[in-house]
Amino acid sequence: MDLTIHFTFLPHDDPEASLAFYRDILGFEVRDDVGHGGKRWLTVGPAGQPQTAVVLEPPAMEPGLSEDERRTVLGMMANGTYARITLGTTDLDATFERVLAGGAEVVQEPIEQPYGVRDCAFRDPAGNLVRFTALN
Repeated sequence: MDLTIHFTFLPHDDPEASLAFYRDILGFEVRDDVGHGGKRWLTVGPAGQPQTAVVLEPPAMEPGLSEDERRTVLGMMANGTYARITLGTTDLDATFERVLAGGAEVVQEPIEQPYGVRDCAFRDPAGNLVRFTALN
């Protein structure tokens, strides 16, 4: 099989803050910006990789969720435990410094992990864990 990751989804609760993080700090391209029914979806992706995108969507929008489930999702987002993504970089230290300078919340400074990777982590404006792994 020839499979690729085309879209992945992360919740967001502030479109402008999400744009500031993903576009302005990480340098992602904005591929789509859609508003409907008072909600706003953003599609962003790494420059030069049009086949890979992250859809930033309003949280808990799935039609089958109960109100209790919606509250749980929102609570997990507030705690930073709901969603995560890992991005690869060829210069982990420079990436760390750029994201740090952008004001993102540091979760983990660059470190050699016992399982063989070097990585760091931040929270995006919605509380999602964004981990950066060194590509060697």
